[in-house]
Amino acid sequence: MIELKSPQEIERMHVTGRFVAQVLAELGEAADVGVNLMDLEHRARAMIRERGAESCYWDYAPSFGEGPFRNVICLSVNDAVLHGLPFDYTLRDGDVLSMDIAVAIDGWVADSARTVIVGTPAAEDVRLVRATEDALEAAILAARPGNRLGDISAAIGAVADKAGYPVNTEFGGHGLGRTMHESPHVPNKGKAGRGLKLKPGLTIALEPWFARTTGRIVYDPDGWTIRSADGSRTAHSEHTVAITEDGPRVLTRRSPHPAA
Repeated sequence: MIELKSPQEIERMHVTGRFVAQVLAELGEAADVGVNLMDLEHRARAMIRERGAESCYWDYAPSFGEGPFRNVICLSVNDAVLHGLPFDYTLRDGDVLSMDIAVAIDGWVADSARTVIVGTPAAEDVRLVRATEDALEAAILAARPGNRLGDISAAIGAVADKAGYPVNTEFGGHGLGRTMHESPHVPNKGKAGRGLKLKPGLTIALEPWFARTTGRIVYDPDGWTIRSADGSRTAHSEHTVAITEDGPRVLTRRSPHPAA
Protein backbone atom coordinates (compact mmCIF):
# COMPACT_ATOMS: atom_id res chain seq x y z
CA MET A 1 0.00 0.00 0.00
CA ILE A 2 1.31 3.46 -0.93
CA GLU A 3 0.86 6.16 1.70
CA LEU A 4 0.80 9.75 0.43
CA LYS A 5 2.20 12.30 2.87
CA SER A 6 0.74 15.65 3.76
CA PRO A 7 2.80 18.84 3.34
CA GLN A 8 3.30 18.85 7.12
CA GLU A 9 4.59 15.29 7.07
CA ILE A 10 6.96 16.11 4.22
CA GLU A 11 8.32 18.98 6.33
CA ARG A 12 9.04 16.49 9.11
CA MET A 13 10.85 14.22 6.67
CA HIS A 14 12.85 17.24 5.53
CA VAL A 15 14.09 17.72 9.10
CA THR A 16 15.48 14.20 8.96
CA GLY A 17 16.77 14.76 5.45
CA ARG A 18 18.82 17.77 6.46
CA PHE A 19 20.46 15.71 9.19
CA VAL A 20 21.21 12.84 6.80
CA ALA A 21 22.76 15.35 4.40
CA GLN A 22 24.93 16.71 7.21
CA VAL A 23 26.18 13.25 8.14
CA LEU A 24 27.14 12.41 4.56
CA ALA A 25 28.81 15.79 4.09
CA GLU A 26 30.95 15.32 7.21
CA LEU A 27 31.82 11.72 6.44
CA GLY A 28 32.73 12.66 2.90
CA GLU A 29 35.20 15.20 4.26
CA ALA A 30 36.56 12.66 6.75
CA ALA A 31 37.09 9.87 4.20
CA ASP A 32 40.80 10.11 3.42
CA VAL A 33 43.83 7.94 2.89
CA GLY A 34 44.65 6.15 6.16
CA VAL A 35 41.14 6.40 7.63
CA ASN A 36 39.59 3.14 8.79
CA LEU A 37 36.02 2.29 7.79
CA MET A 38 35.20 1.65 11.45
CA ASP A 39 36.24 5.23 12.25
CA LEU A 40 33.55 6.43 9.84
CA GLU A 41 31.02 4.01 11.34
CA HIS A 42 31.71 5.25 14.88
CA ARG A 43 31.58 8.87 13.77
CA ALA A 44 28.16 8.24 12.23
CA ARG A 45 27.01 6.51 15.43
CA ALA A 46 28.10 9.50 17.50
CA MET A 47 26.28 11.98 15.25
CA ILE A 48 23.07 9.91 15.38
CA ARG A 49 23.28 9.62 19.16
CA GLU A 50 23.95 13.32 19.67
CA ARG A 51 21.01 14.29 17.44
CA GLY A 52 18.64 11.92 19.21
CA ALA A 53 17.95 10.16 15.90
CA GLU A 54 17.42 6.45 15.33
CA SER A 55 19.34 4.32 12.84
CA CYS A 56 17.13 2.48 10.35
CA TYR A 57 19.93 -0.03 9.72
CA TRP A 58 20.68 -1.26 13.23
CA ASP A 59 19.06 -4.68 13.70
CA TYR A 60 17.53 -4.51 10.20
CA ALA A 61 16.88 -8.06 8.99
CA PRO A 62 15.25 -8.19 5.52
CA SER A 63 14.89 -11.35 3.47
CA PHE A 64 17.81 -10.42 1.20
CA GLY A 65 20.34 -9.98 4.04
CA GLU A 66 22.15 -12.19 6.53
CA GLY A 67 20.60 -10.28 9.41
CA PRO A 68 20.51 -8.59 11.70
CA PHE A 69 22.59 -5.68 10.38
CA ARG A 70 24.58 -4.30 13.31
CA ASN A 71 25.90 -1.04 11.94
CA VAL A 72 24.42 2.41 11.24
CA ILE A 73 25.88 3.04 7.79
CA CYS A 74 26.69 1.02 4.69
CA LEU A 75 30.27 1.52 3.52
CA SER A 76 31.12 -0.12 0.19
CA VAL A 77 34.60 0.06 -1.35
CA ASN A 78 35.62 -0.24 -5.01
CA ASP A 79 33.74 -3.23 -6.52
CA ALA A 80 31.34 -3.27 -3.55
CA VAL A 81 28.33 -1.04 -4.15
CA LEU A 82 25.41 -1.82 -1.82
CA HIS A 83 24.87 -2.87 1.80
CA GLY A 84 28.58 -2.88 2.57
CA LEU A 85 29.26 -3.94 6.16
CA PRO A 86 31.82 -1.63 7.76
CA PHE A 87 34.90 -3.61 8.77
CA ASP A 88 38.55 -3.16 9.70
CA TYR A 89 39.78 -1.70 6.41
CA THR A 90 42.04 1.31 5.98
CA LEU A 91 41.26 3.48 2.97
CA ARG A 92 43.94 3.67 0.28
CA ASP A 93 44.79 6.23 -2.35
CA GLY A 94 42.34 5.94 -5.24
CA ASP A 95 39.68 3.90 -3.41
CA VAL A 96 36.06 4.49 -4.44
CA LEU A 97 33.85 4.65 -1.34
CA SER A 98 30.04 4.55 -1.41
CA MET A 99 28.28 5.66 1.79
CA ASP A 100 24.58 4.99 2.36
CA ILE A 101 22.64 5.97 5.48
CA ALA A 102 19.01 6.09 6.61
CA VAL A 103 17.78 7.44 9.94
CA ALA A 104 14.51 8.39 11.57
CA ILE A 105 13.82 11.51 13.63
CA ASP A 106 10.53 11.67 15.50
CA GLY A 107 9.32 8.72 13.47
CA TRP A 108 10.10 10.09 10.00
CA VAL A 109 12.77 8.58 7.75
CA ALA A 110 15.22 9.96 5.19
CA ASP A 111 17.70 7.94 3.14
CA SER A 112 20.63 9.10 1.04
CA ALA A 113 23.90 7.88 -0.46
CA ARG A 114 26.95 9.36 -2.07
CA THR A 115 30.18 8.06 -3.57
CA VAL A 116 33.54 9.73 -3.00
CA ILE A 117 36.99 9.02 -4.38
CA VAL A 118 39.72 8.85 -1.75
CA GLY A 119 42.96 10.65 -2.51
CA THR A 120 44.00 10.71 -6.17
CA PRO A 121 41.02 10.19 -8.50
CA ALA A 122 41.28 8.07 -11.64
CA ALA A 123 39.50 9.57 -14.64
CA GLU A 124 37.40 6.46 -15.23
CA ASP A 125 36.23 6.48 -11.60
CA VAL A 126 35.29 10.16 -11.79
CA ARG A 127 33.25 9.41 -14.92
CA LEU A 128 31.45 6.54 -13.20
CA VAL A 129 30.57 8.56 -10.10
CA ARG A 130 29.36 11.48 -12.21
CA ALA A 131 27.16 9.15 -14.25
CA THR A 132 25.29 8.07 -11.11
CA GLU A 133 24.96 11.71 -10.04
CA ASP A 134 23.68 12.72 -13.49
CA ALA A 135 21.24 9.80 -13.46
CA LEU A 136 19.97 10.88 -10.06
CA GLU A 137 19.36 14.43 -11.26
CA ALA A 138 17.55 13.11 -14.34
CA ALA A 139 15.40 10.93 -12.11
CA ILE A 140 14.56 13.87 -9.85
CA LEU A 141 13.49 15.99 -12.80
CA ALA A 142 11.17 13.19 -13.92
CA ALA A 143 9.56 12.90 -10.46
CA ARG A 144 6.66 15.24 -11.22
CA PRO A 145 2.91 14.95 -10.72
CA GLY A 146 1.27 13.39 -13.75
CA ASN A 147 4.38 11.51 -14.83
CA ARG A 148 4.64 7.78 -14.23
CA LEU A 149 7.11 5.64 -12.34
CA GLY A 150 8.47 4.38 -15.63
CA ASP A 151 9.49 7.93 -16.54
CA ILE A 152 11.86 7.97 -13.55
CA SER A 153 13.28 4.55 -14.39
CA ALA A 154 13.67 5.48 -18.05
CA ALA A 155 15.51 8.69 -17.14
CA ILE A 156 18.04 6.74 -15.08
CA GLY A 157 18.45 4.09 -17.76
CA ALA A 158 18.98 6.70 -20.47
CA VAL A 159 21.95 8.19 -18.61
CA ALA A 160 23.44 4.73 -18.06
CA ASP A 161 22.96 3.80 -21.71
CA LYS A 162 24.58 7.00 -22.93
CA ALA A 163 27.55 6.43 -20.65
CA GLY A 164 27.80 2.77 -21.63
CA TYR A 165 27.13 1.29 -18.19
CA PRO A 166 25.00 -1.84 -17.69
CA VAL A 167 22.04 -1.56 -15.31
CA ASN A 168 20.95 -3.99 -12.61
CA THR A 169 17.25 -3.86 -11.74
CA GLU A 170 17.24 -6.20 -8.73
CA PHE A 171 17.94 -3.33 -6.34
CA GLY A 172 16.78 0.22 -6.90
CA GLY A 173 14.78 3.03 -5.36
CA HIS A 174 11.82 2.66 -3.04
CA GLY A 175 9.12 4.45 -1.17
CA LEU A 176 9.78 5.57 2.39
CA GLY A 177 8.22 7.62 5.15
CA ARG A 178 7.50 6.12 8.55
CA THR A 179 9.66 3.14 7.59
CA MET A 180 12.77 2.85 5.44
CA HIS A 181 11.28 0.62 2.76
CA GLU A 182 7.75 1.18 1.50
CA SER A 183 6.04 0.73 -1.86
CA PRO A 184 6.69 1.40 -4.67
CA HIS A 185 9.90 -0.21 -5.95
CA VAL A 186 11.69 2.11 -8.41
CA PRO A 187 13.86 0.16 -10.89
CA ASN A 188 16.89 1.86 -12.37
CA LYS A 189 15.72 1.07 -15.89
CA GLY A 190 12.24 1.00 -17.41
CA LYS A 191 9.87 2.29 -20.06
CA ALA A 192 8.60 5.85 -20.06
CA GLY A 193 4.86 6.28 -19.69
CA ARG A 194 4.43 3.01 -17.82
CA GLY A 195 3.61 2.17 -14.24
CA LEU A 196 2.22 4.06 -11.27
CA LYS A 197 1.01 7.61 -11.88
CA LEU A 198 2.95 10.02 -9.68
CA LYS A 199 0.88 12.08 -7.25
CA PRO A 200 1.73 14.85 -4.78
CA GLY A 201 2.58 13.38 -1.40
CA LEU A 202 4.54 10.41 -2.74
CA THR A 203 7.96 10.21 -1.08
CA ILE A 204 10.59 8.02 -2.69
CA ALA A 205 14.29 7.30 -2.43
CA LEU A 206 15.86 7.42 -5.90
CA GLU A 207 19.17 5.58 -6.09
CA PRO A 208 20.95 4.88 -9.35
CA TRP A 209 23.98 2.67 -8.94
CA PHE A 210 26.20 1.35 -11.71
CA ALA A 211 29.14 -0.98 -12.12
CA ARG A 212 31.58 -0.18 -14.87
CA THR A 213 31.27 -3.35 -16.96
CA THR A 214 28.49 -5.59 -15.62
CA GLY A 215 24.90 -5.57 -14.41
CA ARG A 216 25.36 -8.80 -12.46
CA ILE A 217 26.03 -8.94 -8.73
CA VAL A 218 27.49 -11.31 -6.16
CA TYR A 219 27.30 -11.38 -2.36
CA ASP A 220 30.18 -11.47 0.09
CA PRO A 221 30.30 -14.29 2.65
CA ASP A 222 29.00 -11.74 5.21
CA GLY A 223 25.61 -12.11 3.52
CA TRP A 224 25.18 -8.36 3.04
CA THR A 225 27.87 -6.72 0.91
CA ILE A 226 26.92 -6.69 -2.78
CA ARG A 227 29.69 -6.50 -5.39
CA SER A 228 29.91 -6.35 -9.15
CA ALA A 229 30.15 -9.90 -10.45
CA ASP A 230 33.27 -9.18 -12.51
CA GLY A 231 35.12 -7.08 -9.92
CA SER A 232 34.68 -3.82 -11.82
CA ARG A 233 34.35 -0.64 -9.81
CA THR A 234 30.99 0.77 -8.78
CA ALA A 235 29.26 3.96 -7.67
CA HIS A 236 25.97 4.85 -5.98
CA SER A 237 24.03 8.11 -5.57
CA GLU A 238 20.72 8.53 -3.70
CA HIS A 239 18.32 11.20 -2.49
CA THR A 240 14.98 11.19 -0.73
CA VAL A 241 12.51 13.07 -2.93
CA ALA A 242 8.97 14.28 -2.26
CA ILE A 243 6.61 14.80 -5.18
CA THR A 244 4.70 18.04 -4.62
CA GLU A 245 2.21 20.15 -6.55
CA ASP A 246 5.17 22.32 -7.58
CA GLY A 247 7.34 19.40 -8.69
CA PRO A 248 10.11 17.37 -7.05
CA ARG A 249 11.49 18.45 -3.69
CA VAL A 250 14.80 16.93 -2.62
CA LEU A 251 14.79 16.36 1.14
CA THR A 252 18.42 15.24 1.49
CA ARG A 253 20.22 17.80 -0.68
CA ARG A 254 23.72 18.58 0.61
CA SER A 255 23.90 21.91 -1.23
CA PRO A 256 21.44 24.21 -3.02
CA HIS A 257 20.35 23.03 -6.45
CA PRO A 258 17.68 24.31 -8.84
CA ALA A 259 15.80 21.00 -8.78
CA ALA A 260 15.34 21.21 -5.00
